[in-house]
Amino acid sequence: MSGEKNLAALLKSMKPKHNLGEFVFCKTTHLEQINLSQIIMTFKEEESTTIIAKKEVADQLNLDYSYIATWITLTVHSSLEAVGLTAAFSNALAKNGISCNVVAAYYHDHIFVDTKDTEKAMEILNKFSE
Repeated sequence: MSGEKNLAALLKSMKPKHNLGEFVFCKTTHLEQINLSQIIMTFKEEESTTIIAKKEVADQLNLDYSYIATWITLTVHSSLEAVGLTAAFSNALAKNGISCNVVAAYYHDHIFVDTKDTEKAMEILNKFSE
């Protein structure tokens, strides 16, 4: 299944889900020393590998972080070729002073916002389906 491409349909049915817990962005040059089953996401960059993990996992691994986030999943199956979804929700969040870090995975888009902004971000995202 390739996912939804129609922006209006995506916005109406995105159904944001708040994944419980606190999540952090870390970096490492020693990925081989980390049990990847404990990690939410990795992305290899030129300087190092970025890791998104639960805060408690990063603490156990002694990984440094400076940003503690909430993880929100848009449960609609969006196509990787869909145009405008990220712009629509990121602009709505930005207008309310909320920074978001976005991961587009195969099935869903995932949004990480500062923990202090969780409630407001969910409210803004849920308004799209009204």
